[in-house]
Amino acid sequence: MQETIGSFHEIANRNYFHEDVELLPCDTFKELTESWQNTNPIMDALAIENSLVGNILHNYNLLRKNPVKIIGEEYLRIKQNLLALPGQTINDIREVHSHPMAIEQCKGFFNKTSIRFA
Repeated sequence: MQETIGSFHEIANRNYFHEDVELLPCDTFKELTESWQNTNPIMDALAIENSLVGNILHNYNLLRKNPVKIIGEEYLRIKQNLLALPGQTINDIREVHSHPMAIEQCKGFFNKTSIRFA
């Protein structure tokens, strides 16, 4: 299995395949699918849908290009956290930098504040 340690994909993998699964880190979904040719994993996990932003079309294309069989699915509720330095309040934060999907998942929150996202 290939996942970035500490990611939501790691949580989904551990939930679906159980805690004792061996994970190998990958930084991108493309890198994940390329690793299938080199490591020939028995099982793996790949996100294909996000309830807030819809289908992850890029990942559907990656699946079509690889001879894989979908055997199941794992639903994972995503909870994001906004972290700051000690002593800072929400009013001190002016801009947030994060993964584009994380920003998209939090746009409703950011739209209610004066925080810009990048």
